Amino acid sequence: MAEMRAAERDLTLAGVIVLAPCEADVAPTPEQKAVLDELHLRKIDLADRVLVVNPGGYVGASTAREIAYARAAGTVVDFTDGG
Repeated sequence: MAEMRAAERDLTLAGVIVLAPCEADVAPTPEQKAVLDELHLRKIDLADRVLVVNPGGYVGASTAREIAYARAAGTVVDFTDGG
């Protein structure tokens, strides 16, 4: 999460509008997770570009789904650590 916040800060200070995932103290309920998953897709719909913050090259299942969604929509997808 620290890497995502740093990327968000740097991009915002560079004048980029950032639509970042929600940061939570506790794991979401299954219902909240479903809402967040849908919300992330709507954010991708608004985006010109998706930056995947993936320290060590790691991409989880939800992020992989979002990457596929963005690419299918023709949205540019970049990675902080490979991809």
